[in-house]
Amino acid sequence: MTERKPPGISVESWVDRQIREAAERGDFENLPGWGKPLASLDAPYDELWWVKDKMHREGFSSLPPALALRKEAEDALEAARAARSERQVRAVLTEINEKIRAALRMPPPGPPLNLTEFDVDEVLAAWRESRTP
Repeated sequence: MTERKPPGISVESWVDRQIREAAERGDFENLPGWGKPLASLDAPYDELWWVKDKMHREGFSSLPPALALRKEAEDALEAARAARSERQVRAVLTEINEKIRAALRMPPPGPPLNLTEFDVDEVLAAWRESRTP
């Protein structure tokens, strides 16, 4: 849309014409996300929505490091419970346990960590039990 609005035409009718012509050319067909609902349609308005969205896309957290690690530990436990094999359970728990160990050696700033490493064998026993009919 590089052309300028000609004099004597209202802005609304000029914009409507631009949209109609683009639709006729097929510029709106096969756009990414077509047919999918808007993610934040029902959410209350937040002035900083774009900042939070950017932080999420870039992998940043607005939580202090200790709370972010707690959340990550909760997510890892859920992922371990939903894993399809023992190997996946062990891999998920080993990865989070390494992060917890590092945080216990050198505590991150913020609130207390209040985390201990997961007992892999205990979680595996519960995982096996949940799989048995």
